[in-house]
Amino acid sequence: MPLTLASLAQHSALRLAVLAGNPERLGAEVRWVHTSELDDPGPYLEGGELLLTTGLKLDGGDPVALRGYVRRLAAAGVVGLGFGVGLGHDRVPPALVDAAAHEGLPLLEVPRATPFIAISKAVSAAIAADQYKAVTAGFEAQRELTRAALAPDGTTALLTRLAAHLDGWAALYDASGAVLAAAPEWAGRRAARLAGEIDRLRDTPAPTSAALAGPAGTEDRVEVQSLGTGRRPRGFLAVGTEERLDTSARYVVHAAVALLTLSLEQSRTLQEAQARLAAALLRMLLAGEPGHARSVAGRLYGTLFDHPLRLMIAEPAQAGADAEAVTVLGERAEAAAVRSGEPMLTVRDGPRLLLLAAEDALALATAADLAEASDGLAAGLSASVDPAGVPEAHRQAERALAVALRRGRPLVEHGEVGAGSVLPLLADEAVRAFSEGLLRPLREHDATSRGDLIASLAAWLSHHGQWDAAAADLGVHRHTLRYRMRRVEEILGRSLDDPDVRMELWLALKAGG
Repeated sequence: MPLTLASLAQHSALRLAVLAGNPERLGAEVRWVHTSELDDPGPYLEGGELLLTTGLKLDGGDPVALRGYVRRLAAAGVVGLGFGVGLGHDRVPPALVDAAAHEGLPLLEVPRATPFIAISKAVSAAIAADQYKAVTAGFEAQRELTRAALAPDGTTALLTRLAAHLDGWAALYDASGAVLAAAPEWAGRRAARLAGEIDRLRDTPAPTSAALAGPAGTEDRVEVQSLGTGRRPRGFLAVGTEERLDTSARYVVHAAVALLTLSLEQSRTLQEAQARLAAALLRMLLAGEPGHARSVAGRLYGTLFDHPLRLMIAEPAQAGADAEAVTVLGERAEAAAVRSGEPMLTVRDGPRLLLLAAEDALALATAADLAEASDGLAAGLSASVDPAGVPEAHRQAERALAVALRRGRPLVEHGEVGAGSVLPLLADEAVRAFSEGLLRPLREHDATSRGDLIASLAAWLSHHGQWDAAAADLGVHRHTLRYRMRRVEEILGRSLDDPDVRMELWLALKAGG
């Protein structure tokens, strides 16, 4: 318990008398003792001190001067004034008592028999005892937290003990800013409302800490500590309390940070091994070996291969762009899988991310929602397939991803590719170049000779080679149209009887606008 003026005044060996000061001000913490006979000792103080003086330079009969002196002390953050009598003054000047009472500054009378050094020793001993108590309590709390961390549900147990020690709440976030666990139970929603604040700390190199305003409608003081030893935080610990954390509470928080960081770093090796296993399983599935994949996966992926599956492929929307958005997508999808208890294969392939999960998995829906809302990535999602159909799902996801990249969309599902039109796919520079090269001889003919071969070809193709309908549409005789089509064949050196030629010409006309 911090040393206060009230407890110091009650120290029987010091025999201090309180001349001014209400109970609230006497409850102020004494952080140190300083002796000064200066008229303005403020520049030499930090705040929180009990100032001792004999008043050698004070004019006890000048109320104005004494009031100014007291005001300067209060402005410097002095918590109380101890006035020693018997040297410069036989008693504390009444004007000083009045000035202290007026400013609300506690004033203690120090008898001649009590040396200032005795007060300094008493304060120093009390501060040392308080610090020792805080350290001792911190070590005991660390032992409790360590025992909690070793429990079957170690993270939740640790957060529960931490919240109890702080008389507040505690929450653990993953690297993406999603809440993994919170204690007590009611703190989950409160912690989730800070996800945006946590997200802003993700790009700050670890270790980092920040003090945040509590969620709206609360009076919480929230402090956040990053977790992990690398440049990129692997998670965050947030604690919320009504009062500012004291020394003992900070020992407890630092112990929790150390234990959680150790847990995360120890799990990194396991996560890397699981990532390698996931990549191997996906390679087996893509090679058409679902039986081997099921055998290798064992119980690690539960019933993943017992249900229809969907595959998502995501990559940066711009070639060579930072893959941060893809990383965040993977982290949040994995966090959703952990929370829902759903198995999911997550495979990182360079800047790409591949997710394979049950068709109705919450984690896959979360990933799709995140991809849809993202500005920095493009993703393709396959239709549902059984495990033996994963190679086809991969082709579907690749095609859907290609459409997403071409159209500048964050997410395209395979069903949209089949249901949509092929014409938007022609807006590719290579297709435009092919169109221009194929139709250039016809355009050059139209620019220098009579007859509109481009328009005639378009009308003839649009009417499926029906001469009368196409000629009527152009407003020419059908013999004229026949002549023009022969000229098209002569100029291009290709037969319009070939359906492939007709298809290429039609697509070239559409791509050329």
